[in-house]
Amino acid sequence: MRKIIDFFRRKESCGNCVASMTVHQFAESLGNAIDAKDHCTCSHSEEVAVVAQALGVQFGMHPRECELLHIAGHLHDIGKIGLPDAILKKKGKLTAEEYEIVKQHPAMGAEIVKPVASVSGLDRITGIILHHHERYDGGGYPHGLKGEQIPFGARIIAVADTLSAMASNRPYRDAIQFDKIVEEIKSCSGSQFDPQVVSEFLKISDEIGQYFAAGNVLDINQYETETVSAQGQVAIVHQ
Repeated sequence: MRKIIDFFRRKESCGNCVASMTVHQFAESLGNAIDAKDHCTCSHSEEVAVVAQALGVQFGMHPRECELLHIAGHLHDIGKIGLPDAILKKKGKLTAEEYEIVKQHPAMGAEIVKPVASVSGLDRITGIILHHHERYDGGGYPHGLKGEQIPFGARIIAVADTLSAMASNRPYRDAIQFDKIVEEIKSCSGSQFDPQVVSEFLKISDEIGQYFAAGNVLDINQYETETVSAQGQVAIVHQ
């Protein structure tokens, strides 16, 4: 399994670093728990965390905001832990009734993490999880939010989530080639996805494609911004 390392080398107090690492490890463990329910999604949460964090850095967001995106990526699908395996692992097309059950997972996930998020000061993660399946045009769920009504972090997770899902083998289809995934995300700009997020994604799609192809180092330092220092780089390693 690939892990993020060196992300927490911040100019923070030792106590804050320990607390941040503890929350990150807890989030990663929960993400692994849901991914373990289906071999087709064995690294999905981690991939979403990596891509979301990279997009945050590309936007020039503060390191703490990038950290929140990374943790939210690990936790975005945690609500699926409450869904029946018969639905999660179904090889054919879901029925309308089954799809309605699947659509409950963002709200379930938000409820699961709410107590921990509140105690740890990560309240905004709850909103990111709740709204990561909203669409920019208002056609998503659970609340049909539109445009900037959707939390910015949720708009970033939406792109990262779709990318990882399309890059994975599923019972009903094989993984899609990365260049075709990029074109699909580009074509959904302004409808499913925030055009600004798509624009920034396209600027780093080559680096992200290399990560998916070989699991090599994704060095955020190569597109460093004024708000992210060289200490904010990310290294992906195999374990």
